[in-house]
Amino acid sequence: MNFVSSVQELQELNPYIVIGCGGGDEKFSNFQGVNAMGFIDDNPEKQGQEFCKQIIGSDLGVLASETGAKSVAIMLPIGAEGSALKYAVQAIDMGLNVITSFRSLSLQRNEALLRFAKGQNVKIMEISPRLDVIHDLFGTSPPSCTETLPKLTYKPECPVIFVGGTSQECGKRTTTRLIGKTAKENGMNPAIISTDEMGLEQPVDLNFRAGSLSVMDVASAVMGAMRKLEEQKNPDIILVEGQSSLTERGNPHPRGLSAAILVGAQPDATIVCHRPNHPYRHPVGIKQEIMAIEAMEPTKVVGISLNLRNVADQEVVPEYETKYGLPAADVYRKGANRLLDAIINEIGEKI
Repeated sequence: MNFVSSVQELQELNPYIVIGCGGGDEKFSNFQGVNAMGFIDDNPEKQGQEFCKQIIGSDLGVLASETGAKSVAIMLPIGAEGSALKYAVQAIDMGLNVITSFRSLSLQRNEALLRFAKGQNVKIMEISPRLDVIHDLFGTSPPSCTETLPKLTYKPECPVIFVGGTSQECGKRTTTRLIGKTAKENGMNPAIISTDEMGLEQPVDLNFRAGSLSVMDVASAVMGAMRKLEEQKNPDIILVEGQSSLTERGNPHPRGLSAAILVGAQPDATIVCHRPNHPYRHPVGIKQEIMAIEAMEPTKVVGISLNLRNVADQEVVPEYETKYGLPAADVYRKGANRLLDAIINEIGEKI
């Protein structure tokens, strides 16, 4: 595979026209010794604007003629593979070298481009995902980049509630479902998103396993789920089940997953679940989880859902309310009305 292995290889192909005007394009143009003579973007709103001290163009042939560029760097995001392929073929046909990134256009999946470039006597190389390093570290690695979804940005018109927790297996799935059920019983039209492979019990409107995705794709998946349910149900409220915890120390691996779901949900209010005396997880605590959630997203934690499976005194809920100054509920035994009231008190004007 023709992977770029050093900045010197890039310098040898100067000067460049860079396709795309975003973060990756700026990074590429800032490589030491790389000479970016111009930029192209398909977005008409960007064309004619200044980017990295150059005016954004729209025609590769015109810009190549004006600048005398020898190479094209294609730094488009996932989801723009069609445009990346178009520019790669056009550049090779014009006798220009091509640098692409694994996000823009994987050469592993487009071997015909390698043959086309060889026939035109130009170079085509890829800035790789560096999975070879991961393979050296662990003896195994994915066959290709696992980031596959477009970078969706979507904020629902209706309020969103995130149900997080202090650990795994602390009641997030049950709490999300029961708040949704209670909302429906109270005449509301909730949309309920489960992000766990066990999200089989009703009511759930959409279920996918967030842990099956690259963390880089999770936020887009959550936003896509919310958009679909808004189109289908026109809900009053959307409930998003979280996974794991932002703070649990005993099992740090899913913490990034929890963060990605929270970021995708962009919640207007949050419920935190907690399981006292957890037999096999190691939560840091309710206070720390609330601080982490509210520091990461501009949301407010408005209630606590308690899983009392491992607690002898089943009437400890008032103690938690006093300690944390928030409404609390044992939703499994006593229902979710108290938490729904807390949510409505926070977002009532938006419903």
